[in-house]
Amino acid sequence: MTEQKQLIDPFGREITYLRMSVTDRCNFRCVYCMAEDMTFLPKQKLLCYEELVQIAQIFTELGVKKIRLTGGEPLVRQDIIKLTSGLGKLSGLDHLAITTNGSLLKKLARPLYESGVRNLNISLDTLDNKQFHQVTRTGKLKKVLEGISAAKRVGFESIKLNAVILKGQNDHQVTPLMDFVLENELDISFIEEMPLGQISSHDRAETFCSSEEVKEIIKQNYQLIPSTVNTGGPARYFSIAGTSTSKVGFISPHSNNFCGSCNRIRLTAEGQLLLCLGNEDALDLRALIRRYPNQPQVLKEQIIHAIQKKPKEHHFDNSGNVYILRFMNMTGG
Repeated sequence: MTEQKQLIDPFGREITYLRMSVTDRCNFRCVYCMAEDMTFLPKQKLLCYEELVQIAQIFTELGVKKIRLTGGEPLVRQDIIKLTSGLGKLSGLDHLAITTNGSLLKKLARPLYESGVRNLNISLDTLDNKQFHQVTRTGKLKKVLEGISAAKRVGFESIKLNAVILKGQNDHQVTPLMDFVLENELDISFIEEMPLGQISSHDRAETFCSSEEVKEIIKQNYQLIPSTVNTGGPARYFSIAGTSTSKVGFISPHSNNFCGSCNRIRLTAEGQLLLCLGNEDALDLRALIRRYPNQPQVLKEQIIHAIQKKPKEHHFDNSGNVYILRFMNMTGG
């Protein structure tokens, strides 16, 4: 019997992109991502680096071409370069990326690049110092900006900002963020807030800001031109008239969901393989790899079987209802 080399879900979508959380911990407490007082996983419940690399190798052998490390904040995990170095050596992996809040990049940008990371997503929702501290509860904007500068000097293939826009809170920051990415030759994605985890900081229904609303703000100063660029993720991209240096993406899980072309699955820090961001179905890979530590074929068979349960789409709306009880830091970026 020929070994399967691709992961195909019941709707004919090929799975080529794995988002891998390496920790649920973070040095920020962003209001849309987690509660102010969080209980984090004990160390023994996390996948160790050796397990993460083994699992990643299994997925690359099944056709995954892109891996993005997420958290929590992935850079707070001790010796993260040990992991990126292991992943960077995997045959068949075309893209190794990280999503980070940027606060530790001043120190880690060059080691990350030298270990094989080529793409960075940096979460940045505002350029206002006071508001940045309010949104992150603990963060300092200066450290993030220094991290972005350090990453630019290193020479990553792409550096993209991710901004979650909330109406009446940071929607006035859309234009300053656009100015910033153009001045610094960066990319940016504007993201609709996702209803993950019960929060008390704001009413999601009242603060929901759709991608179309963000586009209207941008159009007051810039002309958006539809683009055919596809980076392998959920964003729909536009270019800006008069410049060729920056892409502007919109991730719209509510207003224009991206499920039809979904090529992604997520691995949580404790080893749960999530088949859909908006669905609780999961495969416990931690239990499997610890029960069958040197039997990758067992894990492959279980993964192939699990992919057949991947749903056609998620069902979010902008009512403010919570559909998934786990927070985003538990899900992985």
